[in-house]
Amino acid sequence: MIPALMPNYARADLAFERGEGARLWTADGRRFLDFGAGIATSSIGHGHPHLVKAIAEQAAKVMHVSNLYRVPQAEELARRHVEASFADSVLFCNSGAEANEGMIKAVRKYHAENGHPERFRTICFEGAFHGRTLAMISATGNAKYLAGFGPPVEGFDHVPFGNMNAVRDAIGKETAAILIEPVQGEGGVRPASLRFLQELRAVCDEFGLLLALDEVQTGMGRSGKLWAHQWAGIEPDVMSSAKGIGGGFPLGAVFAKEHVAKHLKPGTHGHTYGGNPLACAAGNAVLDVVLAPGFLDGVDRVARHLWRGLEGLARRHPDVIAGVQGAGLLLGLRLQEAVTNSALQEAAAAEGLLTVAAGMNVLRVAPPLIITDADADEAVALLDRACLRVTPQKAAAQ
Repeated sequence: MIPALMPNYARADLAFERGEGARLWTADGRRFLDFGAGIATSSIGHGHPHLVKAIAEQAAKVMHVSNLYRVPQAEELARRHVEASFADSVLFCNSGAEANEGMIKAVRKYHAENGHPERFRTICFEGAFHGRTLAMISATGNAKYLAGFGPPVEGFDHVPFGNMNAVRDAIGKETAAILIEPVQGEGGVRPASLRFLQELRAVCDEFGLLLALDEVQTGMGRSGKLWAHQWAGIEPDVMSSAKGIGGGFPLGAVFAKEHVAKHLKPGTHGHTYGGNPLACAAGNAVLDVVLAPGFLDGVDRVARHLWRGLEGLARRHPDVIAGVQGAGLLLGLRLQEAVTNSALQEAAAAEGLLTVAAGMNVLRVAPPLIITDADADEAVALLDRACLRVTPQKAAAQ
């Protein structure tokens, strides 16, 4: 018999009762160091007092009114994000997939309003992940996610990640935009080179295309800058965000320059919940923390410390780990063929460390941004023991 809660997730047999900082506890008292952060979402950790206070105070006043009315909390959050980013305007929604849908609609509307309705196609990249809606599994292009859902939504062309010649070859009269994650998260924690991002900006300018960035996983400080594209010194025309922007409370956003944003007029796009008072109170609280003086410098510093620790781990366990990749606090352990990421993920959990599997046999490490050097060292030590559990020679002996 099917359970009441639909079984569309492969859930680990863990249920957490409470969290504090980078740690979670089960009801029976087991403690875990959380280096998955709810898939890079609990950006300022669990139970952060400033975030908890902001949510509780707002919930006691008013949680939801809909977008039929002004929402001062959303106006304030948008103003602050505009001041701290490339964007001239921000549209709030509930999730990363919704943000990406809104971004693609904005791209198509921009070209239609500028006299080119035939320009609706978006160049995407192999290994991408943009969400689970019908359009976004088509933008993702992974056959596994598309299977069983009928023909893909039209308008998405896929080229090899990092291949500029393939990008140029894919541009045609119907091309509207290029969509890329600065670091592919689900696709194996693969960073685009800064030069490649710069070249994409240049080719968009050359052909009149829009550069659309999916910063759902890479944004909100995870790279050591507020937005990962800032490392390349470029600006997109439009960008999606979610996950860490709400610190664990559902919140997504479309950031856009004026020449794109002005075409999303009343009736073109919307959400019932998007940008409600409670969500934006959470978003403002997270922004308070992330924009505090020295916070992002601290993220960058501890990320480099963790990277060095993971590189040392790879040297100690060459039969398990083939290399380390990623950026900031979105890092991946690329594993040898003899070891699966699910096996190492389970071994790490047995040692008390939570991680997340990613594509291309990579184990993703994406802790809250508030971790310390000591937390990073503890995670490396736990991974050290986990590697011993899955070392091929040891497994063969058993």
